[in-house]
Amino acid sequence: MNESLINPFSTITHPTAVQTSLYAYGTFARFDPSGRYIGVGRIDGVATIWDLETREAIRGLDGHVKAVTSLDWSRNSRYVLTSSKDWNVIVWDLAAPWDPPQRHATIRCDAPVSSASFHPRNSQIVLALLNTGEVYLIDLRKNHRSRNELCEPDEGDEDGGQRSAMTTARFDPSGRYVFVGTHSGTILVFSTRTKTMIARHRIAGGAGSLKGFDFPKSGRRLVTNSSDRILRQFIVPQYPPPDPDGVFIETELEPTHRFNDPINKTAWHTMSYSPDGEWLAGGAADPATHKIYIWDISNDGQFASTLDGGREPLAHLHWHPTKSSIASTTKQGSVLIWHSPNPEKWGAFAGGFEEVDENVEYEEKEDEFDIEDEEEMLKRKMKAEEEEIDIDTVIEDTSRPSNKLQAHGDDEDLAWADGDPDEDIAGWTMKIVMDDEDM
Repeated sequence: MNESLINPFSTITHPTAVQTSLYAYGTFARFDPSGRYIGVGRIDGVATIWDLETREAIRGLDGHVKAVTSLDWSRNSRYVLTSSKDWNVIVWDLAAPWDPPQRHATIRCDAPVSSASFHPRNSQIVLALLNTGEVYLIDLRKNHRSRNELCEPDEGDEDGGQRSAMTTARFDPSGRYVFVGTHSGTILVFSTRTKTMIARHRIAGGAGSLKGFDFPKSGRRLVTNSSDRILRQFIVPQYPPPDPDGVFIETELEPTHRFNDPINKTAWHTMSYSPDGEWLAGGAADPATHKIYIWDISNDGQFASTLDGGREPLAHLHWHPTKSSIASTTKQGSVLIWHSPNPEKWGAFAGGFEEVDENVEYEEKEDEFDIEDEEEMLKRKMKAEEEEIDIDTVIEDTSRPSNKLQAHGDDEDLAWADGDPDEDIAGWTMKIVMDDEDM
């Protein structure tokens, strides 16, 4: 049952136990924005879509000839993007009434692709990171079709200083900026609209090569994973509009928190924020165990607990978009779905039911077992049937992501992203596909 229906006043906490395992043969798994499906990338070049309600694979995305390196969902889950070591990025349309789904677009790159992702507001804008250390912003819209490399400006050093290779890249939640991490430990910030660099940040104290980023939904914070085995959280600065002369901000960022394993000095494969940004999960790169570390951001980043998933080492993890659930992938290909068990609250099912912690003597009410007159019951039912029911008012379902984007007003960046929109509208349904054997 939906967690919000059991207790609508509950807050997001962290998972504590494994609810189920999916034998998906995957190297990583990501929830879709609605939280109903999970996409799994495999080493054989196939990506699969699993339905978490039935715990079955419902779509197979068979288009790559080498390992899938990343998977991303559009904002309403209609489109899925997969990247691979075969130099291709493929966009799949899950609204197609057949399996495998229709290829919506194929992007051929110049090298194996380390990762790729959709723009948060338009799935026709794709960000791709290549194994060779270059980052490309690819626009598939008819009126904006282009492929631009994001790179540091040439400052004309006399020694011919070489640019540092880019090791991780992703959009911020608003889509205005692209954050890029480099092998030298600096964070580069680019304007998505102008493709120019607007800021370069050094990390106070140094951080080694950057391996990954994650943002909470608000986009006000950023956590980084680096080769020195420390997760660092930063407050994201406010950036001015891109300078027409190419002038950029160069500052040093001081982390607000540092998260690490002080005993085992374990490295980290990945990390993920909870939906409300109040918890941070880190997946340990321990070759002997499956460990997930949880920190309480709302309590000054205090360590909360360690989740032990057994002896199959962890490869990847991702937090559910709306509730206390984590998907962690093992090196052997299983996907563990973690949850926070809720004790049954019988008072939620019967308004007059009262829960007690210990046995008490029950006192019968005076009219509790009175027999009601059948005529009175019939009159009450007839009166209820005569009441008018409002069938015109539409109540929006807030549990699913809405297609209504925030009004951008005079925001030039958001207006640019919303131009020539995609067909990823809310309310689409995935077609039921049946095999001949099932029929």
